[in-house]
Amino acid sequence: MKILLRNLTKRFPDRNKKTQGEITAVNDLTLEIPDGKLVGLLGPSGCGKSTTLNLICGLEKATEGTIFFGDRDVTALEPEHRGVGMVFQNYALYPHLTVRQNIQFPLENLKGKDKLTKEELKRRVDEAAKLVQIDELMERRPGELSGGQQQRVAIARALVKMPHVLLLDEPLSNLDARLRLQTREEIRRIQRETKITTIFVTHDQEEAMSICDLIAVMKDGILQQLGKPQDVYDFPSNLFVAKFLGTPPINVFHGFVKDQTLFIGKNAVLATPGVSDQEVTAGIRPEGLIYRPDGPLSCHMNRIEVMGRDTSITASHPDCENPVIRAITNTDKLPDPGTTTVSFSLKPGKVHLFQAETGERIPFSTNHEVNSYE
Repeated sequence: MKILLRNLTKRFPDRNKKTQGEITAVNDLTLEIPDGKLVGLLGPSGCGKSTTLNLICGLEKATEGTIFFGDRDVTALEPEHRGVGMVFQNYALYPHLTVRQNIQFPLENLKGKDKLTKEELKRRVDEAAKLVQIDELMERRPGELSGGQQQRVAIARALVKMPHVLLLDEPLSNLDARLRLQTREEIRRIQRETKITTIFVTHDQEEAMSICDLIAVMKDGILQQLGKPQDVYDFPSNLFVAKFLGTPPINVFHGFVKDQTLFIGKNAVLATPGVSDQEVTAGIRPEGLIYRPDGPLSCHMNRIEVMGRDTSITASHPDCENPVIRAITNTDKLPDPGTTTVSFSLKPGKVHLFQAETGERIPFSTNHEVNSYE
């Protein structure tokens, strides 16, 4: 089921009696979600992603705009008639009911031609439980289950209705790190097997990038960028997207371009063909800083951090917005821990330029040597 949000806006009354205005949670959002894909709505708290999900399922009414499921306008349709399955952050399981009864509950209210026989009811519940691999827990109650098992029950309860659309609102936020990893892989497996169009809301960019076909990055109710996770990471449309995606975060420098060359401080660090003379913000991914004793970017050395498979050189620079610069580097080539300065050359494909005032991306060719300014 393809979903189309067209010029969708949601405003709430401001609770502040002094201002008596309105708060815009979703602002003129136009977004197409392809049939059968898993799409992540990604952004910081308060960006409008959960409100967007509530608008899609009908729990909130749009102030302006339209919502289409396929060719059908569902903007004014009640939630129970939209064919949507919803999984909430807190699971919302009935503690006094067994797993089977929790999964079965949405089917018990079906009436008329949709009413199921006992045999059909049991078959649908068993199929949903098997899909999420909890068919051996059917007689337990939620209090007897782990967090991951409760999450699977909530997903099974959403799937048992055979929805056209599955909506997941930060479903992993209550799980520990190891269980989050396991459960997000389960969500991906289930989505691929069912081929249900799924929207996954999260503020965790690693979750979104690891399992989603597409990610939509939002800020202040406005869509910033939509694309494949790796494309959004490699080609962020603006500084906000670049800073939001990536762990460790991107290193942000204040610089300027002169004669098609990027300067940070007084040092010419990279050729920027086609870019006019101007002040810029330069974002350099941690993996884009290459340790070289004679590199063009000289920084104050802090220390070397070894964290499992990754080794990072941490440093500082007066023109860097980040308190700490991080460079993920090869363990074969490390500076002397006692040195006070460390130098880097740059991988052009890992350097992004943005307009100093607006934060919009400035494209430039990266078809040149990494060591242009050694």
